[in-house]
Amino acid sequence: MITQTTIIRQTQALEVLSTNTDSWQQQLADVIRDPAELCELLQIDPRYLAPALAASEDFPLRVPRAFVGRMVAGDINDPLLRQVLPLGEELDYQPGFTADPLQEAQANPAPGLIHKYHGRVLLVVSGGCAINCRYCFRRHFPYEDNNPSRRQWQQTLDYIRADDSIQEVIFSGGDPLAAGDKLLAELASAINDIPHVTTLRIHSRLPVVIPQRISEQCLQWLKQPQLQTVMVIHSNHANEIDAEVGAALMKLKQAGISLLNQAVLLAGVNDDSNSLTLLSQRLFQYGVLPYYLHLLDRVQGAAHFQVNETQALQLVAAMRDTLPGYLVPRLVKEEPGASSKTPIR
Repeated sequence: MITQTTIIRQTQALEVLSTNTDSWQQQLADVIRDPAELCELLQIDPRYLAPALAASEDFPLRVPRAFVGRMVAGDINDPLLRQVLPLGEELDYQPGFTADPLQEAQANPAPGLIHKYHGRVLLVVSGGCAINCRYCFRRHFPYEDNNPSRRQWQQTLDYIRADDSIQEVIFSGGDPLAAGDKLLAELASAINDIPHVTTLRIHSRLPVVIPQRISEQCLQWLKQPQLQTVMVIHSNHANEIDAEVGAALMKLKQAGISLLNQAVLLAGVNDDSNSLTLLSQRLFQYGVLPYYLHLLDRVQGAAHFQVNETQALQLVAAMRDTLPGYLVPRLVKEEPGASSKTPIR
């Protein structure tokens, strides 16, 4: 059903943000970085500007204009805005919240390589993102130390070749799709030639925030002859998934790419069963299965997003009452040193 809110959101996207037809590279270059511009575009109460400017000094604002076009002007509680607007609470010290909550520095044996779990490795293909999510567990990650040269990528590939227990390679970041298709195609082809690797997985928010990223060039390197390719997108709220995003997801689906979604449970964004249920339904409409619903990683600056385990379990139980089992994501948390994600039961 088309509601008045939907009409308003679509009108804003057309009138305020005219870059949706630009190439993905243009959109990536033209993201909003100034909290004053974001507040002006969305008619946000001026009292939120000073804290936003202060918090953005610690972790910069970065949000694509097309994504802003899905927000409701004047609503400081818009669930998409809350994910990207810097807040003064980010600067408050909170016990138990650290710069490296998953202790990834201990699992970083070579530049660009993270090896935490048996059977799979993660490549930090790009330190850049299209969007800076305020709850990001890598908001303090040393990307400057994980920017491999071409020679270092060969060393990383040699590491994978030498360990025949590695069956899956994960492109991550930052956001791997912020890298160019030439580099991604070269890496994917090299991985395709490693006999014991059977799966290529890509974790990316770009299909949601800049759907034009799913170009024909992108689809070509995603389809490797010896690999099963999985795309794990990241969407936290149904309002993120408009018709353009849906079309991009369907392109991936039609190309034979398996599609999953990871969401993070965030206070003030999706911490109600209706929002989570609508998200699962919208994802499935475009061929994406809900995969994980993560508890917040305890990263410094994100404590105001935390939802406790008891409430999280209640929300998932409510989803089970209304959705088929395959649309209920697994509630998990990530613990340093654990052999896998930890299910919350």
